[in-house]
Amino acid sequence: MPDVRTSTPGPVRPSADLVTDPASGPVAPPSAAELLGFARRTAADAELVASLPLDPEGRTWLRLDGPGGSEAWLIGWPPGTGTGWHDHGGSHGAFVSAAGELNEQSLAARLPTEGWKTLELADGVDRERRLPAGQGRAFGPHHVHEVINPSDTEHAVSVHAYYPPLPLMRRYSRTGQTLRLEQVERPEEWG
Repeated sequence: MPDVRTSTPGPVRPSADLVTDPASGPVAPPSAAELLGFARRTAADAELVASLPLDPEGRTWLRLDGPGGSEAWLIGWPPGTGTGWHDHGGSHGAFVSAAGELNEQSLAARLPTEGWKTLELADGVDRERRLPAGQGRAFGPHHVHEVINPSDTEHAVSVHAYYPPLPLMRRYSRTGQTLRLEQVERPEEWG
């Protein structure tokens, strides 16, 4: 996870599309809906949510055991913090607000993943979601969004899960309808 502090080791990457369960052998990877179910159940665990150390200056996180080889995180958001525009490098996923509220701005358009630096977005592609505690969403592998804690005074906490574990993240800047690719980050850069 970029721009967050952690003391946990980096994520482990699976080498195949099928996940191996020691008891039953190969199983299908978790769907976005299954990741959303996991995020909802985890967000409802009040003891776990309360265990996250909160920092008044920056986001904090705890690595979680996600289902079926997925990457999962419990993330604390100080008032007014956000992610900036980004994607998840082709992973599908889900997130749920566990405490406080998050706002998500997203694009209802599939962007090309290679071969561009600047795109002009068509009118009508912007979506906005308000996600109070207990609310969340699943998303597909081409999802581009930014997530913000809109509160001036309260922390927010959320649960996120991705499959496959994040191979990279693309970071974007946005001015009006112009989206510009700024950086491609890889997991080894996040430690």
